[in-house]
Amino acid sequence: MNDEPEVLLEQRGRIGLITLNKPKALNALSLAMIHAIEPQLKSWATDDGVDAVVIQGAGEKAFCAGGDIRDLYEGRGTDFGPTYYAAEYKLNVLIHTYPKPYIALMDGVTMGGGVGMSVHGSHRVVSDRILFAMPETGIGLFPDIGASWFLPCCPGEVGMYLGLTGHRLRAADTLYAGIGDVHVPADRLDGLLDTLAAAKALDGDGVAAILRDVAVDPGDAPLAAHREAIDRCFAGDSVEDILARLAAEDSEWARAQIETLAGKSPTALKVTFRQLREGARIESIADIMTMEYRLADRSFRGHDLFEGIRAVVIDKDGAPKWNPTTLDAVSEADVDEYFQPVAGEPNFG
Repeated sequence: MNDEPEVLLEQRGRIGLITLNKPKALNALSLAMIHAIEPQLKSWATDDGVDAVVIQGAGEKAFCAGGDIRDLYEGRGTDFGPTYYAAEYKLNVLIHTYPKPYIALMDGVTMGGGVGMSVHGSHRVVSDRILFAMPETGIGLFPDIGASWFLPCCPGEVGMYLGLTGHRLRAADTLYAGIGDVHVPADRLDGLLDTLAAAKALDGDGVAAILRDVAVDPGDAPLAAHREAIDRCFAGDSVEDILARLAAEDSEWARAQIETLAGKSPTALKVTFRQLREGARIESIADIMTMEYRLADRSFRGHDLFEGIRAVVIDKDGAPKWNPTTLDAVSEADVDEYFQPVAGEPNFG
């Protein structure tokens, strides 16, 4: 038995410090962790002795690899999924609207739910060990935790590219995509934390000045080399149009994207496409999360999410059997279902 708490909450100097504390599980975010973090964040928000909040992950491998999808799988047929998503999305909104500096140290694997715990913060610090992705279409889901807000904010069609393909980014690419703010090497993070904790007072400008002092140029962004092709291809009017544009591109990069998309859930691809186009037109984070809750609720009542988790996490055979199996078998009416209001849906305002 592991007696260590899943999340550590403490005050150092004038910062509130959150440490996701499941390093062997890559700090995967459980419902219990969400329930521990939310009230503490609310308390620090009104505590005059706390100027800022810092969040980090334990260990050297991950900030947070995402939500604990094994828990979702085991909760099939219950109300666990909607309960988890409601709690997680409310926490995402709290971070997005937090009244004090919220500094995320994105060191190591940062995916899915881990992105929700970091990208909504006021100061996003990426280390040289970061591995960022929104890989949900590969498990029959859609990029959630507010991705409908931050992916459309990426330059050009980079957000659609990341959301559909689950492409993984390193430090330079996260800055290029606007997902991170500054690059601080991993071996400087402890010193950064000490400096923040030792500060006599911290506001947004003060935090930014401290970060500038330790930030390092991460170098050229590989993503930039493909930006023109990304914008040409992923500006399509549908997933099918994107695939046609990739085929017309006739390059090694384009063929690799076609192969990647072929392994994703056809339903998840079509839902994600519409989600990100809709998200670009929604101004309120509360409305964003309401839409995503509807998508999550419908996904939890469907087939592909559990089949994707089975193939990737449970049986690990890497061979999900999607239903439907092809894009043309997923109708607009099928996609419409995901966006319908849910009885008793939470208020994220």
